[in-house]
Amino acid sequence: MAENTKGRSPFYPGQPIPVDLFTGRIGPLKRIMTRGVAQVAAGKPVTMFVQGEYGIGKSSLANYARAIAESKEGSNLHGVYVTLGGASSLEGIGSAILEGFIHSGRYIPKRAQTIREWLEKYIAAKTLFDIDVDMKAVKRDALRIATPDGLLAFLKESIQRLEETGVKGLFLILDEINGITTNPQFAHFIKGIVDTNAVSRPPVPLLLMLCGVEERRSEMISIHPPVGRIFDVIEVEPMGDEEMRDFFTRAFGAVKIAVDPDAMDEMTFYSGGLPKIMHEIGDAAYYIDQDNRIDRADARSAIEQAAEEVGRKYVEPEVYDALKSKAYHSILSKLARLNKTEFTRDELAAVLTFDETKKLDNFLRRLKTLNVIRQGEVAGEYAFNIRMYQVYITLKTIHDEAPSAPRQNRSRS
Repeated sequence: MAENTKGRSPFYPGQPIPVDLFTGRIGPLKRIMTRGVAQVAAGKPVTMFVQGEYGIGKSSLANYARAIAESKEGSNLHGVYVTLGGASSLEGIGSAILEGFIHSGRYIPKRAQTIREWLEKYIAAKTLFDIDVDMKAVKRDALRIATPDGLLAFLKESIQRLEETGVKGLFLILDEINGITTNPQFAHFIKGIVDTNAVSRPPVPLLLMLCGVEERRSEMISIHPPVGRIFDVIEVEPMGDEEMRDFFTRAFGAVKIAVDPDAMDEMTFYSGGLPKIMHEIGDAAYYIDQDNRIDRADARSAIEQAAEEVGRKYVEPEVYDALKSKAYHSILSKLARLNKTEFTRDELAAVLTFDETKKLDNFLRRLKTLNVIRQGEVAGEYAFNIRMYQVYITLKTIHDEAPSAPRQNRSRS
């Protein structure tokens, strides 16, 4: 009942973090701004790949950099965010890019007006806060810009039309690329854009940024090896304790909710440095809180709720079901206490009972079959394939954790 009186939550589970709540990432952000944005503003095309694990905050970093780059002080680039989540062909890529342009500039009225007047034939209707896109019209022209020459001509025209608004170049983000990198045409398309632009006189001042896990970049390279040479790779690591504390402090502070120190310890530890988990825990705590103060009990209840949400949203169903198995629950809780992304069989066996040890090899084989862990280079060594799984296991076993046990021997190896 109390939730009905709640205002707007400052947390965004499953979504990129709003610009005003973005924290940390100083190193990667500086590299993007100096080696990417500044160079493009000076007329030099740059191609970057923002790389990191699932849930690490790649999209949020890219969008924050785009927001800065769009300002006059940032270098006056025009930012376009494109999600390729539904694209499996070049036509799908062309449609997504065209739709991204139609929606671009929404926070800079003069640019938005220019874009919408230019691309008016693709707009079905205008509402008070947004526009409805005519997808049939978009699809008719999609293939026209789904070639290197066609796209670069489109990008060049967009800069010419936006020139009077002070635009010096473009910042084009291609996100959610998981479904398209297996298409051999995609790697050739990206490489073709870069090569064709490089020999153009003058080239289109373009910061082309792809966001994905390392496996997607490797996939592209395996299909077309030369594509590996075009990217400046921006590595996004898990957030540190201070960055997480700053985020929770700012987010809760925005709605005038205080956080007790021991509650902060709980939330940062169980977040594991992953922004997706931070938002799940923070959002749960926001709705649990009844007195504008997050105490340790609130935090632990939030972590329990977040565990279920993370399992449902981000862990494959077969993995989620297997990790709920009673037979493996005790071993999982002890694996969680190791708090490592890499571990050895001997390390895990050392904390198990005699009966659990007899089940250990079957347990490890099961996790390998489910692609939760992979064999290391040395026999007996294992590593989590996705850090999200490790954090989920830690969250899931909170009922078995002594409050201070994990924090005494933290390791982010």
